[in-house]
Amino acid sequence: MKYLLLLVVLLHVVVKSAMAENNPYRTDVVWVTIPNHADWLYKCGENAEVEVTFLKYGKPTDVEVTYTVGTDMLEADTKGSVKLKNGRATIKIGTMRKPGFRDCVLTAIADGKEYTYHVKVGYNVDDIKPYTQKPRDFEQFWTEKLAEAEKYPLKYTMEDAPELCTEQIEAKLVRISLDNKGTCVYAYLTYPRDAKKGEHAVVLCPPGAGVKTIKEPLARKYYAENGFVRLEMEIHGLDPRMTVEQFKEISQALSYKENGYLCNGLDDKETFYMKKVYLACSRAIDFLTSLDMYDGEHCYVQGGSQGGALAIVTAALNKKVKACVVNHPALSDMAGYKVGTGGYPHYNKMRNMMTDDKVKTMAYYDVVNFARILTCPVRMTWGYNDNTCPPTTSYAVKNVIPTKVDCLITPINEHWTSVDTEKSHMEWLKQMWEGRVEKGR
Repeated sequence: MKYLLLLVVLLHVVVKSAMAENNPYRTDVVWVTIPNHADWLYKCGENAEVEVTFLKYGKPTDVEVTYTVGTDMLEADTKGSVKLKNGRATIKIGTMRKPGFRDCVLTAIADGKEYTYHVKVGYNVDDIKPYTQKPRDFEQFWTEKLAEAEKYPLKYTMEDAPELCTEQIEAKLVRISLDNKGTCVYAYLTYPRDAKKGEHAVVLCPPGAGVKTIKEPLARKYYAENGFVRLEMEIHGLDPRMTVEQFKEISQALSYKENGYLCNGLDDKETFYMKKVYLACSRAIDFLTSLDMYDGEHCYVQGGSQGGALAIVTAALNKKVKACVVNHPALSDMAGYKVGTGGYPHYNKMRNMMTDDKVKTMAYYDVVNFARILTCPVRMTWGYNDNTCPPTTSYAVKNVIPTKVDCLITPINEHWTSVDTEKSHMEWLKQMWEGRVEKGR
Protein backbone atom coordinates (compact mmCIF):
# COMPACT_ATOMS: atom_id res chain seq x y z
CA MET A 1 0.00 0.00 0.00
CA LYS A 2 1.13 3.48 -0.78
CA TYR A 3 0.41 5.94 1.99
CA LEU A 4 0.39 9.67 1.51
CA LEU A 5 0.17 11.08 5.01
CA LEU A 6 -1.19 14.56 5.21
CA LEU A 7 -0.44 16.20 8.53
CA VAL A 8 -2.27 19.47 8.97
CA VAL A 9 -2.35 22.12 11.66
CA LEU A 10 -4.55 20.89 14.46
CA LEU A 11 -6.79 23.87 14.89
CA HIS A 12 -10.48 23.48 15.55
CA VAL A 13 -13.41 24.88 17.47
CA VAL A 14 -16.99 23.82 17.69
CA VAL A 15 -19.68 25.52 19.77
CA LYS A 16 -21.80 22.64 21.07
CA SER A 17 -24.73 23.28 18.73
CA ALA A 18 -22.65 24.21 15.69
CA MET A 19 -21.74 22.15 12.63
CA ALA A 20 -18.42 20.34 13.00
CA GLU A 21 -15.61 21.93 11.00
CA ASN A 22 -11.88 21.89 11.64
CA ASN A 23 -11.49 25.55 10.72
CA PRO A 24 -11.38 28.43 13.22
CA TYR A 25 -13.38 30.80 11.00
CA ARG A 26 -14.28 34.03 12.83
CA THR A 27 -14.04 32.49 16.26
CA ASP A 28 -12.55 33.69 19.50
CA VAL A 29 -11.68 30.20 20.72
CA VAL A 30 -9.33 27.61 19.21
CA TRP A 31 -8.42 24.12 20.40
CA VAL A 32 -5.00 22.65 19.60
CA THR A 33 -4.54 18.90 20.20
CA ILE A 34 -1.28 17.05 19.59
CA PRO A 35 -1.08 13.26 20.15
CA ASN A 36 2.33 12.03 21.28
CA HIS A 37 2.65 10.05 18.03
CA ALA A 38 2.83 12.37 15.03
CA ASP A 39 0.77 10.04 12.85
CA TRP A 40 -1.90 9.51 15.57
CA LEU A 41 -1.29 5.75 15.37
CA TYR A 42 -0.23 3.22 18.04
CA LYS A 43 0.26 -0.49 18.58
CA CYS A 44 -2.25 -2.42 20.64
CA GLY A 45 -1.11 -2.30 24.26
CA GLU A 46 0.72 0.98 23.71
CA ASN A 47 -0.57 3.94 25.74
CA ALA A 48 -1.51 7.15 23.96
CA GLU A 49 -1.74 10.65 25.33
CA VAL A 50 -2.61 14.01 23.83
CA GLU A 51 -1.45 17.52 24.69
CA VAL A 52 -4.40 19.89 24.77
CA THR A 53 -4.23 23.68 24.39
CA PHE A 54 -7.19 26.05 24.72
CA LEU A 55 -6.77 29.51 23.21
CA LYS A 56 -9.05 32.50 23.54
CA TYR A 57 -8.26 35.55 21.43
CA GLY A 58 -5.12 33.61 20.53
CA LYS A 59 -3.95 33.51 24.15
CA PRO A 60 -3.53 30.33 26.25
CA THR A 61 -6.41 30.26 28.75
CA ASP A 62 -6.46 28.36 32.04
CA VAL A 63 -9.89 26.76 31.94
CA GLU A 64 -11.01 23.44 33.35
CA VAL A 65 -11.46 20.77 30.68
CA THR A 66 -13.66 17.77 31.27
CA TYR A 67 -13.16 14.78 29.01
CA THR A 68 -14.47 11.34 28.16
CA VAL A 69 -12.63 8.57 26.34
CA GLY A 70 -14.06 5.51 24.65
CA THR A 71 -13.99 3.22 21.63
CA ASP A 72 -14.87 4.90 18.32
CA MET A 73 -18.64 5.65 18.20
CA LEU A 74 -19.36 3.70 21.41
CA GLU A 75 -20.03 4.71 25.01
CA ALA A 76 -17.19 6.29 26.97
CA ASP A 77 -15.33 4.06 29.42
CA THR A 78 -13.20 6.78 31.03
CA LYS A 79 -14.08 10.21 32.40
CA GLY A 80 -12.05 12.94 34.01
CA SER A 81 -11.15 16.60 34.23
CA VAL A 82 -7.99 18.65 34.19
CA LYS A 83 -7.14 22.25 34.96
CA LEU A 84 -5.05 23.78 32.20
CA LYS A 85 -1.82 25.53 33.17
CA ASN A 86 -0.69 28.22 30.77
CA GLY A 87 -3.56 26.97 28.63
CA ARG A 88 -2.13 23.45 28.37
CA ALA A 89 -2.45 19.97 29.82
CA THR A 90 -1.79 16.36 28.85
CA ILE A 91 -4.59 13.80 28.88
CA LYS A 92 -4.01 10.05 28.88
CA ILE A 93 -6.15 8.28 26.27
CA GLY A 94 -5.06 4.75 27.22
CA THR A 95 -4.81 1.79 24.88
CA MET A 96 -6.79 -0.94 23.12
CA ARG A 97 -6.39 -4.71 23.17
CA LYS A 98 -7.66 -5.13 19.61
CA PRO A 99 -7.39 -2.97 16.48
CA GLY A 100 -9.55 0.14 16.36
CA PHE A 101 -9.81 3.79 17.41
CA ARG A 102 -10.31 5.59 20.69
CA ASP A 103 -12.09 8.94 20.84
CA CYS A 104 -11.30 11.63 23.41
CA VAL A 105 -14.07 14.24 23.71
CA LEU A 106 -13.12 17.55 25.35
CA THR A 107 -15.43 20.17 26.89
CA ALA A 108 -14.59 23.58 28.36
CA ILE A 109 -16.64 26.53 29.56
CA ALA A 110 -15.24 30.01 28.92
CA ASP A 111 -17.18 33.14 29.89
CA GLY A 112 -20.39 31.15 30.20
CA LYS A 113 -20.14 29.43 26.81
CA GLU A 114 -19.49 25.74 26.27
CA TYR A 115 -16.98 24.58 23.68
CA THR A 116 -16.30 21.00 22.62
CA TYR A 117 -13.78 19.20 20.47
CA HIS A 118 -12.60 15.63 20.03
CA VAL A 119 -9.57 13.73 18.79
CA LYS A 120 -9.30 10.07 17.75
CA VAL A 121 -6.20 7.88 17.69
CA GLY A 122 -5.83 4.45 16.09
CA TYR A 123 -4.35 1.12 17.18
CA ASN A 124 -3.03 -1.53 14.76
CA VAL A 125 -5.21 0.04 12.10
CA ASP A 126 -3.96 -2.15 9.26
CA ASP A 127 -5.34 -5.14 11.15
CA ILE A 128 -8.89 -3.76 11.41
CA LYS A 129 -11.26 -6.29 9.84
CA PRO A 130 -14.97 -5.91 9.12
CA TYR A 131 -17.61 -7.82 11.04
CA THR A 132 -19.63 -8.19 7.85
CA GLN A 133 -19.06 -11.39 5.88
CA LYS A 134 -19.82 -11.92 2.20
CA PRO A 135 -22.87 -14.15 1.57
CA ARG A 136 -22.12 -17.25 -0.47
CA ASP A 137 -24.47 -16.15 -3.23
CA PHE A 138 -23.38 -12.47 -3.16
CA GLU A 139 -21.91 -12.38 -6.65
CA GLN A 140 -24.63 -14.60 -8.08
CA PHE A 141 -27.29 -12.29 -6.65
CA TRP A 142 -25.81 -9.18 -8.24
CA THR A 143 -25.07 -10.91 -11.55
CA GLU A 144 -28.76 -11.81 -11.76
CA LYS A 145 -29.90 -8.30 -10.83
CA LEU A 146 -27.62 -6.72 -13.43
CA ALA A 147 -28.95 -9.10 -16.06
CA GLU A 148 -32.52 -8.18 -15.16
CA ALA A 149 -31.73 -4.46 -15.40
CA GLU A 150 -30.03 -4.89 -18.75
CA LYS A 151 -33.14 -6.50 -20.26
CA TYR A 152 -34.38 -2.95 -20.76
CA PRO A 153 -32.63 -1.13 -23.61
CA LEU A 154 -30.61 1.91 -22.54
CA LYS A 155 -32.91 4.90 -23.01
CA TYR A 156 -32.28 8.49 -22.07
CA THR A 157 -33.09 12.07 -22.94
CA MET A 158 -30.73 15.06 -22.98
CA GLU A 159 -31.68 18.72 -22.71
CA ASP A 160 -29.47 21.75 -22.96
CA ALA A 161 -28.56 23.25 -19.58
CA PRO A 162 -27.43 26.74 -20.63
CA GLU A 163 -27.30 27.93 -17.01
CA LEU A 164 -24.29 25.63 -16.50
CA CYS A 165 -22.44 26.37 -19.73
CA THR A 166 -19.25 28.42 -19.73
CA GLU A 167 -16.78 29.50 -22.40
CA GLN A 168 -15.06 26.14 -21.96
CA ILE A 169 -17.89 23.80 -20.93
CA GLU A 170 -21.06 22.43 -22.46
CA ALA A 171 -23.75 21.08 -20.13
CA LYS A 172 -26.81 18.86 -20.52
CA LEU A 173 -29.56 17.63 -18.20
CA VAL A 174 -29.87 13.87 -18.67
CA ARG A 175 -32.77 11.60 -17.72
CA ILE A 176 -31.88 7.90 -17.75
CA SER A 177 -34.74 5.39 -17.80
CA LEU A 178 -34.22 2.28 -15.67
CA ASP A 179 -37.20 0.11 -16.63
CA ASN A 180 -40.56 0.19 -18.42
CA LYS A 181 -42.38 1.45 -15.33
CA GLY A 182 -41.11 5.03 -15.51
CA THR A 183 -38.30 4.60 -12.97
CA CYS A 184 -35.43 6.97 -13.76
CA VAL A 185 -32.55 9.04 -12.46
CA TYR A 186 -31.42 12.52 -13.46
CA ALA A 187 -27.90 13.80 -13.98
CA TYR A 188 -25.96 16.78 -15.26
CA LEU A 189 -23.45 16.00 -18.00
CA THR A 190 -20.55 18.41 -18.45
CA TYR A 191 -17.85 18.14 -21.08
CA PRO A 192 -15.35 20.30 -22.99
CA ARG A 193 -16.94 22.63 -25.54
CA ASP A 194 -14.39 21.40 -28.07
CA ALA A 195 -14.91 17.69 -27.24
CA LYS A 196 -13.88 15.30 -29.97
CA LYS A 197 -15.24 11.90 -30.89
CA GLY A 198 -13.46 9.01 -29.19
CA GLU A 199 -10.90 11.09 -27.28
CA HIS A 200 -12.17 11.61 -23.72
CA ALA A 201 -12.17 9.85 -20.35
CA VAL A 202 -15.54 9.67 -18.58
CA VAL A 203 -16.23 10.07 -14.85
CA LEU A 204 -19.38 9.23 -12.87
CA CYS A 205 -20.03 11.11 -9.61
CA PRO A 206 -22.79 9.58 -7.42
CA PRO A 207 -24.30 11.78 -4.68
CA GLY A 208 -23.95 11.96 -0.93
CA ALA A 209 -26.81 10.92 1.33
CA GLY A 210 -30.12 12.71 1.38
CA VAL A 211 -33.06 13.70 -0.77
CA LYS A 212 -31.85 16.86 -2.47
CA THR A 213 -31.01 18.51 -5.73
CA ILE A 214 -27.73 17.88 -7.53
CA LYS A 215 -25.58 20.15 -5.41
CA GLU A 216 -23.41 22.71 -7.17
CA PRO A 217 -22.99 20.84 -10.48
CA LEU A 218 -20.20 23.23 -11.48
CA ALA A 219 -18.26 22.92 -8.22
CA ARG A 220 -15.89 20.52 -9.99
CA LYS A 221 -15.97 22.09 -13.42
CA TYR A 222 -12.20 21.59 -13.54
CA TYR A 223 -12.89 18.02 -14.70
CA ALA A 224 -14.44 19.23 -17.95
CA GLU A 225 -11.81 21.97 -18.20
CA ASN A 226 -9.19 19.22 -18.13
CA GLY A 227 -10.84 17.17 -20.85
CA PHE A 228 -13.07 14.83 -18.83
CA VAL A 229 -16.70 14.05 -19.58
CA ARG A 230 -18.37 14.09 -16.13
CA LEU A 231 -21.81 12.96 -14.97
CA GLU A 232 -23.15 14.30 -11.65
CA MET A 233 -26.18 12.17 -10.78
CA GLU A 234 -28.99 11.90 -8.26
CA ILE A 235 -30.56 8.61 -7.17
CA HIS A 236 -34.23 9.24 -6.40
CA GLY A 237 -35.66 10.10 -9.81
CA LEU A 238 -36.21 13.74 -8.83
CA ASP A 239 -35.74 16.52 -11.37
CA PRO A 240 -32.93 18.73 -9.99
CA ARG A 241 -34.69 21.80 -11.35
CA MET A 242 -37.38 21.54 -8.69
CA THR A 243 -37.48 24.34 -6.13
CA VAL A 244 -35.81 24.19 -2.74
CA GLU A 245 -39.26 24.13 -1.15
CA GLN A 246 -40.30 21.09 -3.20
CA PHE A 247 -37.16 19.19 -2.26
CA LYS A 248 -37.70 20.11 1.39
CA GLU A 249 -41.21 18.67 1.35
CA ILE A 250 -40.06 15.44 -0.26
CA SER A 251 -37.09 15.17 2.09
CA GLN A 252 -39.38 15.54 5.11
CA ALA A 253 -41.54 12.73 3.76
CA LEU A 254 -38.48 10.51 3.29
CA SER A 255 -36.76 11.25 6.60
CA TYR A 256 -33.61 9.56 7.88
CA LYS A 257 -35.35 7.79 10.72
CA GLU A 258 -37.00 4.39 10.60
CA ASN A 259 -39.06 5.35 7.53
CA GLY A 260 -36.15 6.83 5.59
CA TYR A 261 -35.03 5.52 2.22
CA LEU A 262 -32.01 3.77 3.76
CA CYS A 263 -34.47 1.72 5.85
CA ASN A 264 -37.06 1.13 3.13
CA GLY A 265 -37.41 -2.60 2.39
CA LEU A 266 -34.45 -3.63 4.52
CA ASP A 267 -36.13 -6.86 5.63
CA ASP A 268 -35.45 -8.52 2.28
CA LYS A 269 -32.57 -8.22 -0.19
CA GLU A 270 -35.08 -8.16 -3.05
CA THR A 271 -36.99 -5.15 -1.71
CA PHE A 272 -34.32 -2.89 -0.20
CA TYR A 273 -34.46 0.62 -1.69
CA MET A 274 -30.77 0.64 -2.50
CA LYS A 275 -31.08 -2.21 -5.02
CA LYS A 276 -32.54 0.25 -7.52
CA VAL A 277 -29.83 2.77 -6.64
CA TYR A 278 -26.91 0.36 -7.13
CA LEU A 279 -28.29 -0.79 -10.47
CA ALA A 280 -28.93 2.82 -11.52
CA CYS A 281 -25.27 3.65 -10.94
CA SER A 282 -24.22 0.79 -13.19
CA ARG A 283 -26.65 1.98 -15.89
CA ALA A 284 -25.18 5.47 -15.58
CA ILE A 285 -21.81 3.95 -16.49
CA ASP A 286 -23.46 2.30 -19.48
CA PHE A 287 -24.78 5.70 -20.52
CA LEU A 288 -21.40 7.40 -20.19
CA THR A 289 -19.59 4.70 -22.14
CA SER A 290 -22.19 4.89 -24.93
CA LEU A 291 -21.30 8.51 -25.72
CA ASP A 292 -19.30 9.07 -28.88
CA MET A 293 -16.89 11.27 -26.89
CA TYR A 294 -15.76 8.27 -24.79
CA ASP A 295 -12.32 6.97 -25.76
CA GLY A 296 -13.35 3.38 -25.14
CA GLU A 297 -10.90 2.72 -22.30
CA HIS A 298 -10.80 5.30 -19.52
CA CYS A 299 -13.96 5.10 -17.41
CA TYR A 300 -13.80 6.25 -13.77
CA VAL A 301 -16.05 6.80 -10.76
CA GLN A 302 -15.57 9.27 -7.91
CA GLY A 303 -17.57 10.20 -4.81
CA GLY A 304 -17.67 10.91 -1.07
CA SER A 305 -19.66 9.50 1.85
CA GLN A 306 -22.73 7.81 0.32
CA GLY A 307 -21.21 8.82 -3.01
CA GLY A 308 -18.00 7.07 -1.98
CA ALA A 309 -19.97 3.96 -1.13
CA LEU A 310 -21.70 4.09 -4.51
CA ALA A 311 -18.35 4.62 -6.23
CA ILE A 312 -17.01 1.34 -4.84
CA VAL A 313 -20.29 -0.47 -5.54
CA THR A 314 -20.33 0.78 -9.14
CA ALA A 315 -16.70 -0.15 -9.76
CA ALA A 316 -17.37 -3.65 -8.43
CA LEU A 317 -20.55 -4.18 -10.46
CA ASN A 318 -19.51 -2.64 -13.77
CA LYS A 319 -16.14 -3.76 -15.07
CA LYS A 320 -16.04 -0.89 -17.55
CA VAL A 321 -14.83 1.18 -14.56
CA LYS A 322 -11.02 1.27 -14.59
CA ALA A 323 -10.33 3.38 -11.47
CA CYS A 324 -12.23 4.45 -8.37
CA VAL A 325 -11.78 7.53 -6.13
CA VAL A 326 -13.43 7.42 -2.70
CA ASN A 327 -13.79 9.82 0.24
CA HIS A 328 -14.81 8.28 3.62
CA PRO A 329 -17.29 5.69 2.28
CA ALA A 330 -20.65 5.29 3.98
CA LEU A 331 -22.69 2.05 4.10
CA SER A 332 -19.54 0.27 5.30
CA ASP A 333 -19.63 -2.56 7.85
CA MET A 334 -23.11 -1.40 8.78
CA ALA A 335 -23.73 -4.39 11.05
CA GLY A 336 -20.42 -3.83 12.83
CA TYR A 337 -22.35 -2.57 15.85
CA LYS A 338 -23.12 -6.20 16.63
CA VAL A 339 -19.61 -6.45 18.06
CA GLY A 340 -18.25 -2.90 18.19
CA THR A 341 -18.07 0.03 15.79
CA GLY A 342 -20.27 0.17 12.69
CA GLY A 343 -20.80 2.53 9.80
CA TYR A 344 -23.30 5.03 8.47
CA PRO A 345 -26.33 5.16 8.60
CA HIS A 346 -25.78 3.83 12.16
CA TYR A 347 -28.76 1.50 12.30
CA ASN A 348 -27.99 0.78 15.96
CA LYS A 349 -29.46 4.20 16.79
CA MET A 350 -32.80 3.33 15.14
CA ARG A 351 -35.59 1.13 16.45
CA ASN A 352 -35.80 -2.46 15.21
CA MET A 353 -33.08 -2.03 12.61
CA MET A 354 -30.57 -4.61 13.87
CA THR A 355 -32.86 -7.63 13.52
CA ASP A 356 -31.53 -10.87 12.05
CA ASP A 357 -33.41 -10.40 8.76
CA LYS A 358 -32.20 -6.83 8.31
CA VAL A 359 -28.61 -7.67 9.20
CA LYS A 360 -28.74 -10.47 6.62
CA THR A 361 -29.94 -7.98 3.98
CA MET A 362 -27.25 -5.47 4.93
CA ALA A 363 -24.55 -7.94 3.90
CA TYR A 364 -25.77 -7.90 0.28
CA TYR A 365 -25.47 -4.11 0.21
CA ASP A 366 -22.46 -3.49 2.44
CA VAL A 367 -19.54 -1.71 0.80
CA VAL A 368 -16.98 -4.05 2.37
CA ASN A 369 -18.35 -6.92 0.27
CA PHE A 370 -18.13 -4.89 -2.94
CA ALA A 371 -14.62 -3.78 -1.93
CA ARG A 372 -13.63 -7.45 -1.70
CA ILE A 373 -14.36 -8.00 -5.41
CA LEU A 374 -12.86 -4.82 -6.87
CA THR A 375 -10.61 -5.32 -9.88
CA CYS A 376 -9.49 -1.71 -10.50
CA PRO A 377 -7.06 0.57 -8.62
CA VAL A 378 -8.47 2.81 -5.90
CA ARG A 379 -7.59 6.18 -4.41
CA MET A 380 -9.10 6.60 -0.97
CA THR A 381 -9.09 9.39 1.62
CA TRP A 382 -10.57 9.71 5.09
CA GLY A 383 -10.15 11.60 8.36
CA TYR A 384 -9.78 10.17 11.84
CA ASN A 385 -12.13 12.64 13.54
CA ASP A 386 -15.09 11.65 11.36
CA ASN A 387 -18.19 10.64 13.34
CA THR A 388 -20.41 10.24 10.27
CA CYS A 389 -18.29 7.65 8.49
CA PRO A 390 -15.90 6.67 11.30
CA PRO A 391 -12.26 5.80 10.54
CA THR A 392 -12.73 2.29 11.87
CA THR A 393 -15.04 1.50 8.95
CA SER A 394 -12.86 3.26 6.38
CA TYR A 395 -10.00 0.99 7.41
CA ALA A 396 -12.36 -2.01 7.33
CA VAL A 397 -12.99 -1.17 3.67
CA LYS A 398 -9.39 -0.38 2.73
CA ASN A 399 -8.03 -3.49 4.39
CA VAL A 400 -10.11 -5.88 2.24
CA ILE A 401 -9.50 -4.26 -1.16
CA PRO A 402 -7.44 -6.72 -3.23
CA THR A 403 -6.19 -4.15 -5.75
CA LYS A 404 -3.72 -1.28 -5.54
CA VAL A 405 -4.85 1.44 -3.09
CA ASP A 406 -3.38 4.93 -2.81
CA CYS A 407 -4.35 6.33 0.60
CA LEU A 408 -4.49 10.02 1.44
CA ILE A 409 -4.94 10.12 5.21
CA THR A 410 -5.99 13.42 6.82
CA PRO A 411 -6.16 12.72 10.58
CA ILE A 412 -7.76 15.98 11.73
CA ASN A 413 -10.59 15.90 9.17
CA GLU A 414 -14.13 15.27 10.25
CA HIS A 415 -16.72 14.55 7.55
CA TRP A 416 -15.29 16.82 4.87
CA THR A 417 -12.52 17.20 2.33
CA SER A 418 -10.72 20.34 1.21
CA VAL A 419 -10.89 21.86 -2.26
CA ASP A 420 -7.22 20.98 -2.73
CA THR A 421 -7.89 17.33 -1.86
CA GLU A 422 -10.78 17.20 -4.32
CA LYS A 423 -8.62 18.68 -7.06
CA SER A 424 -5.87 16.18 -6.28
CA HIS A 425 -8.38 13.40 -7.03
CA MET A 426 -8.87 14.82 -10.51
CA GLU A 427 -5.11 15.04 -10.97
CA TRP A 428 -4.74 11.39 -9.95
CA LEU A 429 -7.36 10.36 -12.51
CA LYS A 430 -5.71 12.54 -15.12
CA GLN A 431 -2.39 10.81 -14.49
CA MET A 432 -4.22 7.48 -14.74
CA TRP A 433 -5.72 8.60 -18.06
CA GLU A 434 -2.30 9.69 -19.34
CA GLY A 435 -0.66 6.46 -18.18
CA ARG A 436 1.41 8.05 -15.42
CA VAL A 437 -0.16 6.05 -12.55
CA GLU A 438 0.51 2.36 -12.11
CA LYS A 439 -2.67 0.41 -12.84
CA GLY A 440 -1.67 -2.95 -11.41
CA ARG A 441 -2.68 -4.69 -8.21
